[in-house]
Amino acid sequence: MSAKIKKGDKVFVLAGKDKGKTGEVLKMLRAGDRAIVQGVNMAKRHVRASQGGPGGITEKEASINLSNLAHVDPKDNKPTRVGIRTLEDGRKVRFAKRSGEVIDI
Repeated sequence: MSAKIKKGDKVFVLAGKDKGKTGEVLKMLRAGDRAIVQGVNMAKRHVRASQGGPGGITEKEASINLSNLAHVDPKDNKPTRVGIRTLEDGRKVRFAKRSGEVIDI
């Protein structure tokens, strides 16, 4: 699997119950090609009261498959595919195929 989406990237949800939402990648789960995106795919957890704090129902982000995510173009904030380009100095950088804008600096 290539590293076309990384932690801290702004992504657009292509499919699922949160289709059309955007958010920042909080954590990458490489083992299953999944990511946790801020405010997307919220799941309710029933927490038992303990010395650590009160119980109740809490909401937190569940993971989402990378195939359901698209990178957001830094130029026009629309979903785009990501390519990899080698610069003159030999560094490899990601770029948005929609606008040609370099994502990594």
